[in-house]
Amino acid sequence: MPSDIHCDVLVVGAGPSGSMTAKFAAKNGANVVMIEKRQEIGSPVRCGEGISKAWLPDVGITPSNRWINVEVEGARIFSPSERVFEVNERHAGNEVGYVIERDAFDKALAIDAANAGTEIMLKTHAIGVTKENGTVTGVKAKQYGKEFNIHAKVTIGADGFESQVGRWAGLPTNLQIKDMDSCLQYRMTNVDSDVRYCDFYLGEVAPGGYVWVFPKGDHLANVGIGVQVSKVKSAADVKGYLDRWIEKHPGYAKGKKIDMVAGAVSISPPIKQAVTDGIMLVGDAARMIDPITGGGIANGCIAGKIAGEVAANAAKEGNVSKDRLMEYERGWRAKIEEKQYRNWLAKEKLVDLPDAVFDKVIDAIAGHSLEKLNVLNILKLVKDKYPELTKEFESFL
Repeated sequence: MPSDIHCDVLVVGAGPSGSMTAKFAAKNGANVVMIEKRQEIGSPVRCGEGISKAWLPDVGITPSNRWINVEVEGARIFSPSERVFEVNERHAGNEVGYVIERDAFDKALAIDAANAGTEIMLKTHAIGVTKENGTVTGVKAKQYGKEFNIHAKVTIGADGFESQVGRWAGLPTNLQIKDMDSCLQYRMTNVDSDVRYCDFYLGEVAPGGYVWVFPKGDHLANVGIGVQVSKVKSAADVKGYLDRWIEKHPGYAKGKKIDMVAGAVSISPPIKQAVTDGIMLVGDAARMIDPITGGGIANGCIAGKIAGEVAANAAKEGNVSKDRLMEYERGWRAKIEEKQYRNWLAKEKLVDLPDAVFDKVIDAIAGHSLEKLNVLNILKLVKDKYPELTKEFESFL
């Protein structure tokens, strides 16, 4: 039976956010333990597998052929009538730049964390948090059926969309169904995807979301869909939307499915509180997902770096109060909160737009070269050509 463990910083979850947090906590002198409930980091994959490049140097990630499949030139955004708007990768958002092997990427980040000094424990479940005088002091864990305690000065919940650590600690992480997307993706071979672009299809083909095609090379691609949960009755509806889209596109209808993954993502405004005494949340557990794209790797890693540094210093000082950990709260909000909130507001408007409006939006921006692709710049172009469409978006202009 495992003995009780003592550490400075405990990270629950070994996805990108968790590994980034663990790495920077260890690099800043903390004794770090990271636990992962699965037996293999990064598997099974539940991700479109697209990331941008710009943020990687900021968190110390060196691009590697071990996890990069394809380097794309940019993105193509298709209206319901399939009018297309092209944008280069520098301005295409956090999901465009590299198409990766997500399991290899996750393992690479875990290797970095381990090399920095993190102790990693696999097949280890957190089954509850422990507290002393209201402060979280670690978790009760289970490994191979045996229960034990991990005592930590600071605990980091990096346990993904289904996070229980935050709930156990009393942090408000509940979501409304309008702030969740249900997603399904096939990896398909024998398809005609263009390896220069990640493609996004808007409108009623994916109510409240979009269809994506991320090329993996050699006529291989991830073909997936995200649909707002409030607009479907079951996961079967989501599969039906994707299957119908594939059937209508000959370059994919002739393809063969070689695997399938499904899951959910949050498309919510920024969480109201990500810290309390002795604990912080990061990544999907802290709802750090872009509400427009549904992507969260970049945000989670950026926040993870801040979380690791703050956790290590707080543990060193012997002050893990909510007030001390607010340094992390202020840090991640300064980096990502404004964009997340603005994109959530835009999402609230976009989810119910009819196809005819989406067609006009793409028509308005097609052929333009935007220095920076964001909701504000798109709406400025729409206002010039279709001013009647922007009345509901005046607050963004």
